[in-house]
Amino acid sequence: MKAPMQEILINWSPQETRVALVEYGAVQELHVERTLERGLVGNVYLGKVSRVLPGMQSAFIDIGLERTAFLHVADIIAPFAPGSRGATGVTAPDHRGAAGAVPIERLVFEGQSLLVQVIKDPIGTKGARLSTQISIAGRLLVFLPQDNHIGVSQKIPSDLRDALRSRMQALSDAAAAAENNGVVPESTGGFILRTNGEDASDAELAEDIGYLRKTWSRIRDLSTRLPPMSLLHQDLSLLQRVLRDLVGEDTQTIRIDSREQFEVLQKFGREFMPTAAEKLQLYKGERPIFDLYNVDEEIARALGRRVDLKSGGYLVVDQTEALTTIDVNTGGYVGARNFDDTVFKTNLEAAQAIARQLRLRNLGGIVIVDFIDMSRDDHREQVLGEFRKQLSRDRVKTTAGSFSQLGLVEMTRKRTRESLAHMLCEPCAACNGQGIVKTARTVAYDVLREILREARQFTPREFRIVSSAQVIELFLDEESQHLAGLSDFIGKPISLQAEPSMGQGQYDIVLL
Repeated sequence: MKAPMQEILINWSPQETRVALVEYGAVQELHVERTLERGLVGNVYLGKVSRVLPGMQSAFIDIGLERTAFLHVADIIAPFAPGSRGATGVTAPDHRGAAGAVPIERLVFEGQSLLVQVIKDPIGTKGARLSTQISIAGRLLVFLPQDNHIGVSQKIPSDLRDALRSRMQALSDAAAAAENNGVVPESTGGFILRTNGEDASDAELAEDIGYLRKTWSRIRDLSTRLPPMSLLHQDLSLLQRVLRDLVGEDTQTIRIDSREQFEVLQKFGREFMPTAAEKLQLYKGERPIFDLYNVDEEIARALGRRVDLKSGGYLVVDQTEALTTIDVNTGGYVGARNFDDTVFKTNLEAAQAIARQLRLRNLGGIVIVDFIDMSRDDHREQVLGEFRKQLSRDRVKTTAGSFSQLGLVEMTRKRTRESLAHMLCEPCAACNGQGIVKTARTVAYDVLREILREARQFTPREFRIVSSAQVIELFLDEESQHLAGLSDFIGKPISLQAEPSMGQGQYDIVLL
């Protein structure tokens, strides 16, 4: 299969970074990161122990934030920095594995400098939670510099793990030897092969190993030069992850519209990913960079339920907590000579569009596709083949089954991050995320029943209905007789008040 012509567009602003992956002139993926929503998890600090609490078997660590961070004895993994002394010149105690069996007062002391990593963001009044076990995530691997273990993701089939573990060990030893004049040191650091590294080549794995070892070397160097409470390593921003995760051999250019960020990214790329850095370009055009491929229009379409196909057919995409369903409809398409051909052509186009929508919306988990029913077996096989072909272009792991007895195709797509809709939207205040609201007449009858119920319990001077303009209008016009009849029945006046801020399904009954 011919590799797609790929271009990456980066739109940067102080509050938000947006990245569009374009193939064959069409947007395939969208990535968004907002500055205020970026967490601290993964950051590595040179912390300073400010207080040890033997009764809680924990310590408070100052890492330069507004609140001190929390370190429990179970999260103390020693040695803190293998083969070297800490910034205080004191070698960390050699209690390997979780240090929970050793009292915390024997492991740390006030004023001590510790290399720590954030494992949980601050929440409310609680500070960040820390660990002394450092892990650095790469595109295919996770590096554990204080461990020599080679691990493989449990999601990779068990019969492949031993071979992958042997490959990883050889590549790790080779990288360590290259840094030590051909000698493999006793401690080379450990690695965990991530699920998306299952089919990676030796060259790709070696590149990731090199990046991770270089990152760790930089952290250790900074820990000896910077004062306590310094940030030594920040988990990669979206800009940097573009070079690490999105750029491939088929990427022609990476265009960014900020000169400042272009220079920052260029410096990062030259140090860690020189091949990707060569593809960087500063965009100087007068038009907004996302206007080149109508990306903002694509974002708007990707947030809607309906996706129109060029043939006149359309898709309906419904995302729920458990799964995503995609329904294919012919719509107004009558371009083929007979109905079978119409259905076949629509399903073929839908197979391509669905694969693109999965990437564009970043839909993960279980996906059920309801293609239009086809009577011919060869048509079903061709549609399924085209669908799998389009899915194979996805960087995220996907699996697709065959047509079920009900004519459905079940598939899965690995969850890597929040979907585009969950990132950019929130449930509607009027319908609470249901996608529908009660009619004004239904709400009006709910109100009448509620007044009757409350009149049996309370005896106010007056009942006042506060609701949307649509419901109040209905009471003033078509439902005025029913309202008057209820008022006579309960023996109390009922007044009306329109509240513009209320949705059609909302109301309140005030007892006066």
